[in-house]
Amino acid sequence: MDHFPAWIGDLPEVDAPFNGLEGRLLSGPRGQTVFFVATKDLDVTPHSHGAQYGIVLAGRVELRKGGEERVLGPGETYEIAAGEEHAARVAAGTALVEVFQEPDRYAPK
Repeated sequence: MDHFPAWIGDLPEVDAPFNGLEGRLLSGPRGQTVFFVATKDLDVTPHSHGAQYGIVLAGRVELRKGGEERVLGPGETYEIAAGEEHAARVAAGTALVEVFQEPDRYAPK
């Protein structure tokens, strides 16, 4: 969690669905924000859920949605509409902040 201030590292750890993905959770009744770091290369298979917004802080994300692929680097943002199928490849060392419309998208560990 070196890309984030120390207090973010003190937030609850996310029960991440991938081995090699660490996250800290900030949750409220109207959504969740998760501070993620990929500790190894990850392939996120096609899936969908509520709306999502993200920003890449470090590293590289190959995002596939709507039949197109975007390669995202530091400072770039993305938005995924509710119900839109998407997939990604996340490089080891990538740090992301993702905001989810769903208040229960992830559970604390």
